[in-house]
Amino acid sequence: MSAKITVRDLHKTFEGGFEALKGVNLDIEDGEILALLGPNGAGKTTLISIICGISTLTSGKVTVGGHDVIDDYRAARRLIGVVPQEINLEPFEKVLNTVRLSRGLFGLPRNEDYLESILRKLSLWDKKDDQINALSGGMKRRVLIAKALSHEPNVLFLDEPTAGVDVELRKDMWDIVADMKAQGTTIILTTHYIEEAEAIADRVGVISKGEILLVEETEGLMKRMGRKEMTIELQSPVDAIPKSLSNYNLGRTDNPCELVYAYDTRAERTGITKLLADLATAGLTLRDVQTSQSSLEDIFVSLVTEDAT
Repeated sequence: MSAKITVRDLHKTFEGGFEALKGVNLDIEDGEILALLGPNGAGKTTLISIICGISTLTSGKVTVGGHDVIDDYRAARRLIGVVPQEINLEPFEKVLNTVRLSRGLFGLPRNEDYLESILRKLSLWDKKDDQINALSGGMKRRVLIAKALSHEPNVLFLDEPTAGVDVELRKDMWDIVADMKAQGTTIILTTHYIEEAEAIADRVGVISKGEILLVEETEGLMKRMGRKEMTIELQSPVDAIPKSLSNYNLGRTDNPCELVYAYDTRAERTGITKLLADLATAGLTLRDVQTSQSSLEDIFVSLVTEDAT
């Protein structure tokens, strides 16, 4: 798989000296979904803005589809659709005209069938003749998505596209994302709904303080950094963990009848069998055992926390 977007040694320093991006290097593969995660102020939106040509870089090089975003701006921008965080629409324009105009701005001929298909997928077709100011916040968000798709982009940036919107729109959004991926579109997503990134992203990138901490396949990251926990429910409460079990580094919960054992699923032996035997030897009787896998959110928090120290 070849890179659709390349970012090399990218720096962005704002007036006043604040360095938002500090030598970012990133390859985004053709046809993949990349989830870009990071805390507020990490540099996500700045990075996206530079790739899309909305903001200028201080130094470095960025290409989209082989086109330099500075030297060959028009060709690079033609490939990109952007769904921004902010809703900024002409309030008195009609929905269909708004989307039609966006397509025209890229110099493309009219294609009413294509625009109709987009509006239908976003449940906007029955609103096509409504003015923007008559729409709900969720419907306005749908119009932003339609505008981003109007010129049939090869690359789609979704900057917190489902923040504050209803569950139905969120589902519609991910259905469209799945369709576009199937058609070969490269999709870059920033989101606070980390469980969604975990579900749909091929790879995850984590950015903090203007630097990329990692870019890794979602499944591989979960296996490498994910931790599994076993919650052991006992028949009777225990005041303290017996000394004979100290080498297991057991944890406690608010429930005095529960113990927690963390283990590495990649290890040749998890130690569970011996632990259960040693629990019985220590006079502790089991009532139930449950296991849970750490989520992408757990991994993200641990990475950002480590970077802050």
